[in-house]
Amino acid sequence: MELPRNQFKRGLIEGRRQFGLWLDLGDPYSSEISAGAGFDWLLIDAEHGPNDVRSVLAQLQVLAAYHVSPIVRIADSSEATIKQMLDIGAQSILVPMVESADQARQLARAMRYPPGGVRGVASAIVRASRWNRVPGYVTKADAEVCLIVQIESRAAIEQLDAIAAVNGVDALFIGPADLAASLGHLGEARHPQVLEMIENAIQRARKAGKPIGILSTEEAQVRHYLELGCTFVGVGLDASLLATVTQELAAKYRAP
Repeated sequence: MELPRNQFKRGLIEGRRQFGLWLDLGDPYSSEISAGAGFDWLLIDAEHGPNDVRSVLAQLQVLAAYHVSPIVRIADSSEATIKQMLDIGAQSILVPMVESADQARQLARAMRYPPGGVRGVASAIVRASRWNRVPGYVTKADAEVCLIVQIESRAAIEQLDAIAAVNGVDALFIGPADLAASLGHLGEARHPQVLEMIENAIQRARKAGKPIGILSTEEAQVRHYLELGCTFVGVGLDASLLATVTQELAAKYRAP
């Protein structure tokens, strides 16, 4: 049995544009519907979505049957949480609210086995190794993990160059909503100061040679960020799509 290759990570290394969808409904059935839509990656959101370890596991299991790369956004940056997600088979992990190089280094170590990291070893009993049916899993796993750190505050922007330079950080991801709030523009992700900060962050990430991504649901804005140098972009959220389409459908038949 072979260890699954992390195609999302390879796309980052090759500089390929990759488009994704946020999975916030916390349901394997809706996630499987999205899996067949043609996205490059799907993000299982355990920060703001109603997900726990078992619901993330269930979604990883259904996505495995499709040609799509799963990413898991965790709720916190603890070593224990990262270990659990890696053990159930996540290979790409997005960590919110990373604000320093020291924090990024700790995360990179949590993603990897000793001597390069501190990930606990339990390959005989975890899905990631297919219960030790993947020969040499513990010596191969580090090459397939992908750490994405979320840049979403003024402090993170100020420390972006140092964060990008950390060995083991595979990519950066901008969070416009929280960045706006951090800058004093709560609910105003399109505020000129926020947009200026985002463009500055993209330029600095490119200069550092680090892939950078972002979430945007507006096509013109997505294309603008691609032109600036983003290589992976979330272009929608399952919960928002369902809310919008159901409201539009109901409005067609609602009595005037």
